[in-house]
This record gives sequence, C-alpha cells and structure tokens, in this order.
Amino acid sequence: MNLLFKREIPVRKNVDVLVVGGGPAGVAASVSAARNGASVYLVEAHSCLGGMGTAGLVPWWCGLSDGQNFLAGGIGAEVLGLMEKELGTDRAIHAETLKRIYDKIVEESGVRFTFHTALIGIEKEGENISCAVCSSKSGIFAIKAKVFIDCTGDGDLSAMAGAEFEKGDEYGRMMPTTLCSLWCNVEWENREKNHELNLDKAFEDGVFTIKDRHIPGMASPGHGLAGANIGHIFGVDATDDESLTKALIQGRRIIPEFERYYRNYVKGYENMTLAASGSLLGVRETRRITGDYVLCLDDYKKQAVFDDEIGRFSYPVDIHSSSPDKDSYDKFLFEFKNFNYKNHGENYGIPYRSLIPKGLNNALVAGRCISTDRYMQGSIRVMPGCFITGQAVGMAASMAAGAAIPVRKIDVKKFQSNLKKIGAFLPNCK
Repeated sequence: MNLLFKREIPVRKNVDVLVVGGGPAGVAASVSAARNGASVYLVEAHSCLGGMGTAGLVPWWCGLSDGQNFLAGGIGAEVLGLMEKELGTDRAIHAETLKRIYDKIVEESGVRFTFHTALIGIEKEGENISCAVCSSKSGIFAIKAKVFIDCTGDGDLSAMAGAEFEKGDEYGRMMPTTLCSLWCNVEWENREKNHELNLDKAFEDGVFTIKDRHIPGMASPGHGLAGANIGHIFGVDATDDESLTKALIQGRRIIPEFERYYRNYVKGYENMTLAASGSLLGVRETRRITGDYVLCLDDYKKQAVFDDEIGRFSYPVDIHSSSPDKDSYDKFLFEFKNFNYKNHGENYGIPYRSLIPKGLNNALVAGRCISTDRYMQGSIRVMPGCFITGQAVGMAASMAAGAAIPVRKIDVKKFQSNLKKIGAFLPNCK
C-alpha cells in the first residue's frame, strides 16, 4: 500500500555548500569549504559531531601515518593537535573531549549547523541536485545549495539522487558491525595484552553465544578507562532500519558475554565495569558510490600516483569477515597481512575522480562510501581517511560554488595548491 504525501515546505537555507553528515568527513568538508570563503550549512542527524569517534565510541584513529609521513595533514592534524593539547600525547580517543573540539572548529569556521536534522529526500533538475529536504524538530524544510556534499557514510544523499553504487561482496554480504563500549576499573599497565589468549577455553565454557575469534581490542585514554572495539554483529544491513534496530539490540545483549570473558579469563580486567555503550552502531560497510574512477586493489599494490590526487593513504586492507567461522577468519588474517605495506613511507594516492558520483554535476562524496572496490573500502574507511577526503571535497565545493561551475570543471592544479596550503600531504603535486 502506498500513500501520496504532499505539502508545501519552507526553504530555510540557500547556501553555497550543503554538507550532509557531521562525522570526521563532514567536519573536515564543512570547515574546509567555509575557510575557503563559501557559505556552508551542515546537517547532522545525531546529537553531536564526530560520528564513530564520538557517538560511536570507536577508541582509536587507524592510519594517521605511514610510519614516516603524517598522512592526515590539514584539518586532521588540527584536530589531533587540539586533542594532544588537552590530553597529552596519547592518541587514544576521548570521546567527550573530541565532541568539544569538533564543536569548536566548526563554529569558529563560520559553518551553520543543526543536530537532530535528517536528510529525507532530494530534488533534481537534470544532473544537478536543486535542493535537499530535511526533517528536524522544527518540521520538514528544504535547503538550496550550489554544491551538495555526501558525508553520510552510507551514501544516502548520492543514492537518493540516483547515483550508482555497490554494497558488500559478490553475494551482497557486508562486514559485521560492532557496538563499541567504554569500560572503567581496568588495570591498563598490568593487563594481559593478548586478549585472545584464552578464547578457546572461554568457547569450551560456553561464555559466548557466537564463537567469533576476531576481537579487535581496546585502547585507553587514561584514568583507568578502556575504549573497546569488541563484539561482531553479523548479517547487518545498516541501510535498513529493521536490520539496524536488531543489530543495536544484539550489540547490547552480547556486552555481558565480553564482561564475563575479560573479568575471568584476561589478566588486568578482573574489576572492569561497563561505563557506556555507543549511541551509534559501529558500521564498517554499506554503499560504495560509483564515481568517475573506482579506486582498486591494484592501486594499493603499485602505490598509485594520480594527476588529480587529493591525498595519500597507507592503512591496510581491513575487511572483517562476514561470518564467524575459522576459514573466514583465516581469510581476514591473510588479507590483513598481505595487503599491508611492509616499509615505512609506502602509501597510495586518492584521486579526486573517486569523490565525484557518476552522473551528478554538483555533488561530491567523502568518507567510507567514496568510489572504491571492496578491498580499498576496507582501507580508506577509517577516520583519518575521512579527514583527507572530507577536506578535499570541501575545498573543491567552495571552488566550484564560487565560480558557478560543475565540480568536474575546477582547476585541479589550483585545487591541489589550495589543499597543500592547508596542510594536505601531496608530495607528488608541485
């Protein structure tokens, strides 16, 4: 049964650049665009900026450096610098501090933004998006913009606009999700670092509902706290509301299993107590938007250089197994070991073309849903990669909006020069 729903709605904003999604990609995009002179509006469906690093309680950054070069130069470096100023040199994520930092840099850049504001539709004229339709506590309203940036993680804006995309492997299976958590009373300095050491005994004792050998682990922001990326939830499609709901319930349901395991089988965790679980589910994979170029595994292997590259990255191919069986886990270990640079200073380029959804003239995409094959999505999806692609699309959008031209028509050399001026790592661009 279908229902026709029609009403007149106000156009609340008319800006140069609209950014949808306020995770690390959205923060970097909006700040980059605003600092380059664009009027920017950012909409975030949750109650804070930062996405996985804040509401999702993901405890570490992954991929800031190639061992020789700091890759997330620019806005990523600025965020890390502010974190270190408040907390010291430890780079484990302290979510509450990170929330304040994101608020600060976005507000001070002049970006207008609202929380609890969800994208619910778009309007198009040919290959141009004309406006985005959002829903908030104030009601339904439209936002007009010259350029639209998709930082939703799931590619929602691009998909609504008709962009092509892929999901998961050849069978449509996606990486498992994780409901990250925060624990207190951990004896961090005296802990057993190999937290998988006694898994077989715990499996024999019936501690776990699912015998999953892959436990990514924990990081500590200090003060006896431990942020935990533990507990895979399999068979989830995070673009489906019912699947997402079931996953959140299951994530909370299995946390006591890990509490029992760590307290009874791992030294240093005997008194650990749950402080919080994430209010956002940790989603590793959904849509990959098809762009003008699809970044692929061969680009990783040959450390590709592109004429239009916007940054370089080095994180290994990290595809968590879509099922908990031993063969799938062994496949993960093989890929993580073999698609992982062996020497310091090795990295691959990210082309601007992978940030442009095919068939759209005034849209860009950043974050884990950019145009890649599945292998490369397993590498670029982490937060530093989101900083890199986010600041690039923000810069590109401001240039396209300012010149009233399609995003493909900007001067790439000037674009790269602008990125280098704000600190982007572009060693191949003169």
